[in-house]
Amino acid sequence: MIQPPNLFPGDTIGITCPAGSIALEKVQNCIQTLEKWGFQVKVGKTVGSQQDCFSATDQKRAAELQQMLDDQNIKAVLCARGGYGLSRIINQLQFSGFNQSPKWVIGFSDITVLHAAIQKQNTMSIHGPMAAAFSKGVEGAPFIASLKNCLVGKSQMIQANTHSLNTPGSATAPLIGGNLCMMAHLIGSSISLDTKGKILFIEEVGEAHYNIDRMMIQCKNAGLFEGLAGVVVGGFTELKDKADQFGATAYEIIKGHLVHESFPICFNFPISHALQNYAIKEGGTYQLEVKPTGSSLTEL
Repeated sequence: MIQPPNLFPGDTIGITCPAGSIALEKVQNCIQTLEKWGFQVKVGKTVGSQQDCFSATDQKRAAELQQMLDDQNIKAVLCARGGYGLSRIINQLQFSGFNQSPKWVIGFSDITVLHAAIQKQNTMSIHGPMAAAFSKGVEGAPFIASLKNCLVGKSQMIQANTHSLNTPGSATAPLIGGNLCMMAHLIGSSISLDTKGKILFIEEVGEAHYNIDRMMIQCKNAGLFEGLAGVVVGGFTELKDKADQFGATAYEIIKGHLVHESFPICFNFPISHALQNYAIKEGGTYQLEVKPTGSSLTEL
């Protein structure tokens, strides 16, 4: 896949809210940190505004995102937050200008929809921390640093502790994925994920256990688990009910749907809606190692 150019001091990063809203004060630490890294920052009008549950109308959100994708002076686009709303505007976006001058697009959660559209352009993007994560202090510093590493072209290895449900093995392949709900939502659309031969990573927040089971069934029936090179299961956080009400934990549900697969699988990897959310390159080639002592993803 096409890898957008690395960023250098003086380059401009645009910040926009293509889905949910965020208060401007919650973006200030993000702006200050990017400037300390040596970048210039262009803050869109959707940052700090609100229209119902969105940052602005569909038309305004689409127009601002389109402008940042097209502007050759903007070298990366950071989505300030996820929420809900990208699927309402994704078909309005044109990628002709973006394809002429590819740039990094950053975000997670609802931004999975935008990542999927960018993958159809054969271009990498960054699944990683958004604006609010820059206010997490010392504990959040490693995850913010991982975003900088992606932007400036510094390869990194991400490690996780061992987990009882892991399936040992190794694989080298492109890495794609994101939010499980969004992946299931995209099935049947023109930007449904092409997972064959890939390492798939998934994460989720705020779901009931039965719905995790239902989404896994939907993905399985749609063939998203066929021909995978491996699976990385990130955080499944802030779930709406207790595991004993369904009869299995989120990880046990996922393992149950993949139990007959021979590819490596690791659980509780630090990619999530929680503090532990390392930046990774969607479409980048990684080596997944799942060993009895732990697991790792190494960018190649």
